[in-house]
Amino acid sequence: MLTLDNLHAGYGGVDVLHGISLTVPKAKVVCLIGSNGAGKTTTMRAISGMIKPSRGAVLLEGHDITGFDSHRIARRGLAHSPEGRRVFPNLSVADNLLLGAFPRFTGSRPKGDIQCDLEQAMDLFPRLKERRHQLAGTLSGGEQQMLAMARAVMLDPEVILLDEPSMGLAPILVDEVFNIIADLRRQNVTMLLVEQFAAAALSVSDYGYVLENGRISIHGPSEQLRDDPAVHAAYLGGGHS
Repeated sequence: MLTLDNLHAGYGGVDVLHGISLTVPKAKVVCLIGSNGAGKTTTMRAISGMIKPSRGAVLLEGHDITGFDSHRIARRGLAHSPEGRRVFPNLSVADNLLLGAFPRFTGSRPKGDIQCDLEQAMDLFPRLKERRHQLAGTLSGGEQQMLAMARAVMLDPEVILLDEPSMGLAPILVDEVFNIIADLRRQNVTMLLVEQFAAAALSVSDYGYVLENGRISIHGPSEQLRDDPAVHAAYLGGGHS
């Protein structure tokens, strides 16, 4: 479970987020939608330690992780699949995935059967299985996005943050990415999803929050938000569905 309580964060001493509060319950998918510049990616960065909140709290499984460095947060069980993918281009697909499990090798996370989890991750992302020995930098954009998501899964995390997984992808690959998110949801993987295609995000999530100018303007069950006239007019009119 992930909880944000009155979170303020930004850059250069100027807050972008002005008191964000939200909850991601265990085994649920929660989406955060909003226009460009609303603060969605800032929220994800503040959660995962890429930037330090100026006020408020981030709780993971009831433990306060506010302001922790990213590696400490990962050890606590939070995996971040960031905007822009950020794979290791000179390493193979398999090695990128094993790096996702690094805290499990060091003993800071329960180890489990890493090799079995590697094979399961590749079964979930069949394109990666075909390219397991290929350098990540030679993959297509869509394949790199799948690799970033699979790498997050390899942590065996408590919560996964997915930041704009469809960015820059062709429509057919967007569909494939959202099918994978739906599969993870059926496996009771806990996720916070930030996504430009609001309709698609609401279709694979249990609950949604709308972020406007660094503040939550409305929230509720995803089905309810999809039927809300104001949300539909602002975010669902021309989006991917």
